[in-house]
Amino acid sequence: MSLPEINNDYLLKTLNRLLNIPSPTGYTDDVIDFLVQDITGQGCDGISTHCTHKGALVGTWAGECNDRPRALTAHIDTLGGMVKEVKSNGRLKLTNIGSFAWNTIEGEGCTIFSSNGDNQRGSILLDKASAHVFGTKVGETKRDAGNMEVRIDARTTTAEETRMLGVEVGDFVSYDPRVEQTDGFIRSRHLDDKAGVACMLAALQAMTAVEVQPTQRTTFHFSNYEEVGHGAAAGLPVDLAELVAVDMAVVGEGQTSDEFHATICVKDSGGPYHHGLNNHLRSLADKYEIPHKADIYPYYGSDGEAYWRAGGDVAVALIGPGVDASHNYERTHVESLIATTNWIMAYLLD
Repeated sequence: MSLPEINNDYLLKTLNRLLNIPSPTGYTDDVIDFLVQDITGQGCDGISTHCTHKGALVGTWAGECNDRPRALTAHIDTLGGMVKEVKSNGRLKLTNIGSFAWNTIEGEGCTIFSSNGDNQRGSILLDKASAHVFGTKVGETKRDAGNMEVRIDARTTTAEETRMLGVEVGDFVSYDPRVEQTDGFIRSRHLDDKAGVACMLAALQAMTAVEVQPTQRTTFHFSNYEEVGHGAAAGLPVDLAELVAVDMAVVGEGQTSDEFHATICVKDSGGPYHHGLNNHLRSLADKYEIPHKADIYPYYGSDGEAYWRAGGDVAVALIGPGVDASHNYERTHVESLIATTNWIMAYLLD
């Protein structure tokens, strides 16, 4: 049996829309609403959805059998920040959400989601940003939370004026994705893990279009706290036999992953994944001639591990598209997205 044909236009447009919806961890309602509308709009009567108390979205597809139920999980939350302090000069200090180096967001545009709903735009800068004022200090100053600030695009030079805008400690801050598609490449922040989410949605769309369903009852789990370590710790059925996390593959020096293949991670900072499930997925990739690689990620954790640490008694594996410059200004290629989507469908139909 051949795999259903992927609608590449849908895949790329969906990824673009996902990337342009701000969703730092803890502020994900808008992107969850988009997912609900997208899945519902596909017209598959066999998929039911609900949101957990934690805010994750869970979809269930009945499938042909129910003796070894499965789940796929991908996270919709991204890196971001929160206002830690309104400074005396009207600018903002941030606390980071998720793990990233501060120099990777220097100069980026951002949105401050004010609690009163009157959102503000700004830029993330070094507090000694002007070379004509600070000279060599611009290059010498350490990029960390204490030396970075948000310059708000509003007339404010005092803490009081900033607070009059509605900005206060605890407000969420999202970093501009700057999405661009060129010659098959997709360059953007937050491909981790909106690329994986788009692949899951594209697999659903492709299977629904030809009216095929999974072999087993399948849960689709879109987590909203992965970047802080506990995304899929809850919200999955207790009778699962297998869980496949769909998240970015690490591209860089010393890695086998690249931007043109899907990758299976056999080990990361939490240890090895399930050997039997890994081998099964690799055999499916061989069977369907899906371009893939295997890799180990030294500084990485996944929602599969979060479920294991919460006591989940399942076999766990991790696959995903190759993403260059992770937790920075990232890039992938449509070939990697297509390979990952096909791998998801091969698993669902096996």
